[in-house]
Amino acid sequence: MSKPLVALLTGAGVSTDSGIPDYRGPDGLWRRDPDAEKLVTYEYYMSDPEIRRRSWRMRRASRALGAEPNAAHRAVVELERSGVPVRVITQNVDGLHQRAGMPDRKVLELHGSAHGVVCTRCHARGSMDDALARVDAGEDDPPCRECGGILKSATVMFGERLDPMVLGQAVAISKACQVFVAVGSSLQVQPAAGLAGVAADHGARLVIVNAEPTPYDELADEVVREPIGTALPRLLRDLRLRGLDGV
Repeated sequence: MSKPLVALLTGAGVSTDSGIPDYRGPDGLWRRDPDAEKLVTYEYYMSDPEIRRRSWRMRRASRALGAEPNAAHRAVVELERSGVPVRVITQNVDGLHQRAGMPDRKVLELHGSAHGVVCTRCHARGSMDDALARVDAGEDDPPCRECGGILKSATVMFGERLDPMVLGQAVAISKACQVFVAVGSSLQVQPAAGLAGVAADHGARLVIVNAEPTPYDELADEVVREPIGTALPRLLRDLRLRGLDGV
């Protein structure tokens, strides 16, 4: 008999212990600096060179590219290595699940990756490290080397659509899993947040681990408000020890 599939939807709260601030929490970036949202909004980014310059400065100052995985990331890897079928659907762009040891093929990055850049005109791709080296060399808004178009981070900005293939895979996993753990996500940004409802509607046990209430708490079989760095490792350890019986 095959083991039940565990799906994890991970949000910004999973990476706060790695020194990466979240967005909507009590001390989140948007609450401290509401104007910062413009730096990752496609319309503003494409139309305003000063927004782009500020965005590149923000990327240069970001701690995400050099961050290290924390206990929550490592706990997910331990579950996967124990033989439990695990798929991670992440709203994060920091790559910390893979850096902790999760295989690339088992991680769906709904919002792309901060480690790459893409041209908005010809769609050529490159590394963020190379682009930031150009910023350090004096290019405050480095254009695409291939066509001269506007470069942006290979992340999904506000106002952009998710990759339909990636979203389709996420929906399929949410429908197929027996346990769905939403952790560190406000579950306010659609369509990612709706995956929790999809999983619940298809019979999965829904567990929500988040400091603040979410719109899906009433659907959940279990809601955990404890710090993610201790709550998620314990939760996943319990799943391993129970062998997922009775989920």
